Amino acid sequence: MGSSSASGVTGAGCTTGPSCDGGPGSPLACSACTSQKRAAGLTACPTRERLDAFRDQSRGQASSLIVTLFGDAVLPRGGRIWLGSLITLLEPLGLNERLVRTSVFRLAQDDWLETEVHGRRSNYMLTPTGRRRFEEAARQIYAAAATPWDHRWRLIMLVGSLPTGQREQLKRALFWHGFGELGTHSFVHPGADLGAVFEALEAEGMAELMPQLLPLVAANPKLLMSGTDADMVGAAWNLERLAQDYAGFVQTYTRILAQWHDRSGTPSSMGDDCAFLLRTLLIHDYRRLLLRDPQLPAELLPTAWSGHEARALCKRLYQQLLAPSERHLDRHLQLATGVVPTASALLGERFGLSDPLRVWR
Repeated sequence: MGSSSASGVTGAGCTTGPSCDGGPGSPLACSACTSQKRAAGLTACPTRERLDAFRDQSRGQASSLIVTLFGDAVLPRGGRIWLGSLITLLEPLGLNERLVRTSVFRLAQDDWLETEVHGRRSNYMLTPTGRRRFEEAARQIYAAAATPWDHRWRLIMLVGSLPTGQREQLKRALFWHGFGELGTHSFVHPGADLGAVFEALEAEGMAELMPQLLPLVAANPKLLMSGTDADMVGAAWNLERLAQDYAGFVQTYTRILAQWHDRSGTPSSMGDDCAFLLRTLLIHDYRRLLLRDPQLPAELLPTAWSGHEARALCKRLYQQLLAPSERHLDRHLQLATGVVPTASALLGERFGLSDPLRVWR
């Protein structure tokens, strides 16, 4: 199919360069997007539109995208990647070598990544803290189904006061776990594992705050004229903006999913290189939404919650992209030693897929 170079990836799929015409010196045109069709006003290329939109803003999202790539593509292959491979994989998305090097350096400073030197080459890998952070996110990203609610609220109460800096650090950490804020001294969530949250806070260097944090589990007795669970949700989270952003995700990727199938439902002839780029952005976009999503149980969500449609869409498109994108990784993801690591059974656990490579065989 395609091949990779430092200046871009070419192949029989969506263009990764500045042109979608397949002219001299440019990648071949998409099967669904040719200059003739566009000139006639018959089609657009939603895949290319999404890739181009990201390239326009890639500099500001470089570190976040690298974390996405590590969690989604590198972790199932042992968690290590040679820096040169990382640069090659990301350059078609607008991240040049200098930006990738700068970003991984900053991620190492922030305890997301660490290096493993082999002669003049280096592998990068997630630190234990970085791996834990992504595994927490992965439980939400790739979950097969939502966990039923036990109708209990988990609260973390701040006993006493903290300096502003420490309180903001605590607030950011608890928001990462999906907690909402009630006033200035309490945080709430309907299903968080309080033990795991406290372990995570300790791992994040906040052990000294523990004596001032009181974990509680509470239930609503539903007394006459009392507040409701829905009132709690309204006080702790702003779901309206999140619902709008989920709807935008659905609008974007519904068009893309349709492009990756013909009318009989058979996968299209889009290239492996394009599948990898799109899979990376799919999970990146979805992960960024989930970082703001408290993952409330169904009975606490508004009717026709757009997050449900977004999850189903993400799963369907991920299924279609997985095998061709893994072929691309087989060709271009290497360790510093030149070894090509193989994917583990971890892929089979994502979205409840029993056979994640059944598509595109």
